[in-house]
Amino acid sequence: MITAQDITGLILAGGRGTRMGGADKGLQTFNGMPLALHALTRLQMGAGVGQIMINANRNLAAYESFGVPVWPDGLADYAGPLAGFLTGLERCDTPYLLTVPCDTPMLPLDLAHRLAAALAAADADIAMAAAPEAGKDGHLQLRTQPVFCLLRTSLLESLVRFTQNGGRKIDSWTAQHPMVVVPFDLPDDNPQAFFNANTLAELHHLENTAL
Repeated sequence: MITAQDITGLILAGGRGTRMGGADKGLQTFNGMPLALHALTRLQMGAGVGQIMINANRNLAAYESFGVPVWPDGLADYAGPLAGFLTGLERCDTPYLLTVPCDTPMLPLDLAHRLAAALAAADADIAMAAAPEAGKDGHLQLRTQPVFCLLRTSLLESLVRFTQNGGRKIDSWTAQHPMVVVPFDLPDDNPQAFFNANTLAELHHLENTAL
């Protein structure tokens, strides 16, 4: 059984924010509060993690004001989410690391619990969330959410090798390890829980339509 004290939550806020005109995405406001602070609050409310830290590469003082440790990428040139994974695994003092992006202000409160239960049941190394999304034909399809992962921290050495060899895609790395996909498609699950705001327009739309 995996307990909350076994898990450190990591909020990924280290991107360039290219589609937001270079703005620091985690500090953009949603209903009057920075996106990254929403993610932090959701993790705290869910009580599924014992510790929380933030991965950010600029405006570090602003993120530190949220009251949790902040660590920049060890890899240069904004190497993507896996660079954040690597930073989190290097800094994690618990057996498991839960990764979430900074731009999903309605992430499930029970995210950590459900991923932990599935990982333990499958005796896997990685548990990855999946959620319904509309395909090109308009029909809902279950789609994996690669930045929502529960990882064994023993995977650090593997990720170091992968990134040192130039690997940057989450799916390419996770495919090397036993993984369980965890669907978040129950009747009570919020269909907008994994909606991420990549542009300011999407962020404003989400504010106006949030359930």
